[in-house]
Parts: sequence; C-alpha cells; structure tokens
Amino acid sequence: MKYSFSYIVRLQFLGFRFSGWQKQTNAKTLHDMVDKTLSFVFEETHYKTIGVGRTDAKVSANTYYIQMFTDKIVKEDTFIASLNANFSPDFRAISIQKVDRGFNVINAPKIKEYHYYFSFGEKNHPFSAPFIVNVDGNLDLETMEEAARLFAGEHYFHKYCTRPSEKTIFKRIIDSCEIIENDVLTANFFPEKSYIFKVRGKGFLRYQIRLMMATLFEVGKGNLDLQFIEASLKEDNDRKYMRNNAPSSGLQLYDIELEL
Repeated sequence: MKYSFSYIVRLQFLGFRFSGWQKQTNAKTLHDMVDKTLSFVFEETHYKTIGVGRTDAKVSANTYYIQMFTDKIVKEDTFIASLNANFSPDFRAISIQKVDRGFNVINAPKIKEYHYYFSFGEKNHPFSAPFIVNVDGNLDLETMEEAARLFAGEHYFHKYCTRPSEKTIFKRIIDSCEIIENDVLTANFFPEKSYIFKVRGKGFLRYQIRLMMATLFEVGKGNLDLQFIEASLKEDNDRKYMRNNAPSSGLQLYDIELEL
C-alpha cells in the first residue's frame, strides 16, 4: 500500500488499563486501541500509524504523538472531533498537523519530560492508584531531593537500564532532574501532599526513570546514600543494573517538545 500523506496527531491517554504502547498478542495495548478507533473514523481511507516511542504497561501520557500515514487527504477540521467521538474515555485527541511524507516521528529531534508521582506515609485512597504510587512509612525527602539532582548532566547509566542490546548507548545527558511538591495533578481523593520526580532529556533507556525512582526511594528509606548515587553514574561503575523497579502506574510522559 502506498501512503501519499503524513500527519502528526497529538494524543493524551490514561495507561492504567493497558499493557503499554506496543502491540502484543493476547494483551490490550494503546496502539491497538488507536488503530481500532481509526478504523471507525476512516471508512474508505487506508492508514498506518507509528508511535513516537514505547511506554510501559500502566504508564500514562499527558502528551504523546503518533505519525499517521494515509492514502487520501484527511479533513483536518473534522478529524479531531470524529476521533474523540470514537475514542474510549482513556484517550483524547488534541491536534493534527500535516507534515512532509519523509518526516520520521521516531528519529525527529525531541526533548521528553517525564513525571513520576508519589506520596508516602498513610495509605492513599484507592482512586489514586492510577496516578500516584504510595510508599509505606516515612521518606527522607530532603536527601532524596539532593540525590535526584545528582542525576542531572552527562553520566553513564548502565545501572539504570534493563535488557540492553549490544548497540545501547549508556552515556546519556539528563537536562534537569528534581523532586518537587505536586501541584500539577490534583483531586479531592489525592493525599494532602504528594510529590513529582521530574526528569527532562533527549532520550532514556529501558526502565531508566523507574529504576532511578526506585533508587531514590531506597535513599529516602536510608538504605542507600548520596555516595552510592555518585558512584553508580561513573564510567567505572560495576554495570550491574539495579534490581528494584518502581511501579509503572506513577509514571507519566508529561511533555514532548517535538521538532517538526
């Protein structure tokens, strides 16, 4: 099939009910749902979609892009309304923009910002489960904040990646990394105080954010110290990845600055 036209569609989704973006056998995935919904929107138009990147099971996105190839021109003025009318409540389409057929959403320059939402102490209301991970007991938040800042800059992230390939590049730059009080997501059933582990960079390794978050939890519990974090990021680290992985439901792909 020859696809003559190309579009970038911005989406938002709640990933809690899904097994990540990538299509899988015998699993409900985000990509499957997008394509099935498009099959109701397009009657005689053939299409193909590519996501800007993979997400883990239960991970949500405030900003996500798909590149949509079609064999006919899309009526942009009515497309978003039609897509939203057919989407399940887990999804919302925000915008559509025509791009050059040679554009590649995966390889295009981009900055990603991830948020990991967490709280600690008293158990959260169950309605918070899709958004905020709760840690039982107290955390030394001040030391965690200091530890988070150590991840910023250029480092070797062997210990914060699982199942790398032979071509995986571990030397990465994190533009900014911090823990702040949550004033982004609010609801009357959220805990009185919650926090965001906020990370920005051009690209991240498999499970990198969740492994970093799990390590910060261990710092907060007093099981690891700042010196451990510093040593884990050096070129001569032992290159054995961290075993603790923070739950995926607290992770959100908050923003993507995509160079079109």
